[in-house]
Amino acid sequence: MYRVTLPTLGFFEAWRDAARRLLTHAVPPDRVEWGRGEDSSLFPADPLPEADGPHAVTTTKEFLSLARTALCHSGTEAPTLLYQALHRHQTDRRALANPADPIARKLSVLQKAVRRDIHKMHAFVRFRELPSEGPRRRFGAWFEPDHFILETGTPFFAKRFADMDWMIATPQGVARFEDGTHTFHPPADRPDLPEDASEALWGTYFANIFNPARLHLQAMRSEMPLKYWKNLPETDLIPGMLADAEARVERMRAAMPTEPSAHAERILRRLPQPKVADPPQSMQEARTAAMHCKRCGLCEAATQTVWGRGNAQADLMIVGEQPGDAEDLAGKPFVGPAGQLLTTLMDEARVGDSWMTNAVKHFKFRPTGKHRMHQNPDRHEIDHCRWWLDLERRFVKPTLTVALGGSAAYALTGNDTPLKARRGQIETAHDGGAVLVTWHPSYILRLDGPAAATARAELLDDLAAAADVIRADALPEVTAASHA
Repeated sequence: MYRVTLPTLGFFEAWRDAARRLLTHAVPPDRVEWGRGEDSSLFPADPLPEADGPHAVTTTKEFLSLARTALCHSGTEAPTLLYQALHRHQTDRRALANPADPIARKLSVLQKAVRRDIHKMHAFVRFRELPSEGPRRRFGAWFEPDHFILETGTPFFAKRFADMDWMIATPQGVARFEDGTHTFHPPADRPDLPEDASEALWGTYFANIFNPARLHLQAMRSEMPLKYWKNLPETDLIPGMLADAEARVERMRAAMPTEPSAHAERILRRLPQPKVADPPQSMQEARTAAMHCKRCGLCEAATQTVWGRGNAQADLMIVGEQPGDAEDLAGKPFVGPAGQLLTTLMDEARVGDSWMTNAVKHFKFRPTGKHRMHQNPDRHEIDHCRWWLDLERRFVKPTLTVALGGSAAYALTGNDTPLKARRGQIETAHDGGAVLVTWHPSYILRLDGPAAATARAELLDDLAAAADVIRADALPEVTAASHA
């Protein structure tokens, strides 16, 4: 039987070297006993082999990263589980990638617990300035983690505070950063840290950003557990703020103005967007004004405003959700894959002239590498952009509007209920016009097999029905009311 006792500091390197040495001698996991700290076993053990054995050992960067994190767990099972996993990895390379594997599942639980503890360390370490004799300022902090995260968690501070010297003391050890060098030392007594003059300023800021109207005690204690409170200067203010929360909410309500202040009105008048009292008088004026729209934050990342196109005197109006990547670059709606599918279906349905636009005029996306991933606009963005959509409808005066997808249906009718039960029905728009609700072509592109064929046929039927309504110049009875 072999026994390996890991030190308090440098335990990952010690485990890695011992595990490699044992595996080169093909030692099975049931013949190794792992411990941490001082060896307190009463029974003798075989000494580790002095040199590597004849067997080769292989592993992956992913496993070493997992081991470095999981070994920080304060429980006793991590070294044993990791050796079992590494031993099995020599003959079964896919076991750890299986989430149903018992060892992989246990190691994942340990890893998550350690990562959460590291996150808490990064959030709740509070430095206090120490006396300094040189040009570099010195700071110190005391933190009590749940796990052995000193070596894994403190490189974050070395990168963030590289221009100063600091020390973080924990019950497991002390991390020091001096003259750009990061070192670790055995545990010492809790240091006597002086009060920092900046803590009063921080407390004032913390008290002023506290919003009693959004108070959620359970969530607050979950994100800021009570065990950390004694080391956080701002927590001395929390009991008083909680006691005054209800009265403060009432004061906030009483202080709310019932009419816009003169200052607010002056700000609104300076905003670079069309005034409701003086709207554009033509479609071209509206398009020109929309190019400078700042009604919501989408304009900041998008390439340009994408205005509608087509026949502005058409009886049919088609409204989609928002521009995609291709539309954002081209400055025209419905030119991407979904737009190409829509054009094909409109040709098959013999749809004549129309005005084609979107409920939201800017592309909303999330950068992912070299690509921009589409994101659905939220209610706030749709509501702000409805001002432009209403202008388009005022100039086009369509007999019928086709709403492609839920965002367009909500923008036109105010109804945000699921589309499945509404597809193919005609609803009433905010301005009293008729709206035919149907699928967005991008929805069809996301489907496969029979589901895609069915949705395509339904969109084709709805477009054909819209064309028939325009040709007959008579609307069928409205079958669904909007939700204002």
